[in-house]
Amino acid sequence: MHTESLSNWKHEHIFDTGNEAAERSTRVVMWITAAMMVVEIAAGWWFNSMALLADGWHMSSHAVAIGLSATAYATARRYAKDPRFAFGTWKIEILSGFASAIFLLGVAVMMVVGSVERIVSPQPIQYKEAIVIAILGLVVNVVCAMILGKAQHHDHGHSHGHDHGHDHHGHHHDLNLKSAYLHVIADAATSVLAIVALFGGWVYGWSWLDPLMGIVGAVLVAVWAKGLIAATGKVLLDREMDHPVVDEIREVVEMRANAGDARITDLHVWRVGKKVYSCALTVVTHDATLTPGVVRERLSVHEEIVHSTIEIHHCPDASGSQRPGVAQI
Repeated sequence: MHTESLSNWKHEHIFDTGNEAAERSTRVVMWITAAMMVVEIAAGWWFNSMALLADGWHMSSHAVAIGLSATAYATARRYAKDPRFAFGTWKIEILSGFASAIFLLGVAVMMVVGSVERIVSPQPIQYKEAIVIAILGLVVNVVCAMILGKAQHHDHGHSHGHDHGHDHHGHHHDLNLKSAYLHVIADAATSVLAIVALFGGWVYGWSWLDPLMGIVGAVLVAVWAKGLIAATGKVLLDREMDHPVVDEIREVVEMRANAGDARITDLHVWRVGKKVYSCALTVVTHDATLTPGVVRERLSVHEEIVHSTIEIHHCPDASGSQRPGVAQI
């Protein structure tokens, strides 16, 4: 079998493990969130508010998760040139998102247990003081969301600026940054629930509303964690064969062949970076002019495909011979 080397890895894409704005923003938000976490947990315990405690423990999970995001950026950058990572270090960031989602599930369980205990054994709540802390927590969440939102916008613009119009699928966002951002948004939602619960107890005497909102907040955390596990797990397990780029590969190889005389019999696509993919494909054709180089040229219109292994099987000609070809690009 003849092997033709067409090009090497596009390392500048593989090692794009996140922009400086995202890393800097996650680090700042981590410290802000950690400080507010301590305030909310202490206030919830002092004022006997389960909703405030739940929000504080929820915020603790966010502090850990955002800390993981910041650490993942630094670690991925540190080992970016390490040859032991065959497809780069981007999945370190995805792994941190998966780990934070697992941690969130544990926090959700703790929130439910604590809320049920308060329903069974009600405790007096200092509503006015607790409301002040809850509102402060919400303000902090909004500020953190603005910081990460700005970094997310920077990353989105950076993607469009380098993909030359190929980022039209909406799948190339920084999942590590998105993980941190969604943590903050989810925490803002539980802060709102805590404020509603405290106002209801203060104005209407509905003391049961405080632990109830704690349970509602736990459910929100669990649902969000499930979504994050699914999103990060998909990448970690290389489940990308439903991505639009798969259809694009088939289109450029099969639809542009002479009289449609080319068929992909085996195709594997997996993500190796937040914007880039690798693929391996086998093509069967009667066209003797179809070579790995021709296929490479067709695939080059999609810059998100940075590495390909291409195998061409030519059907028997009049002499009964075959001319296979393999290339890595």
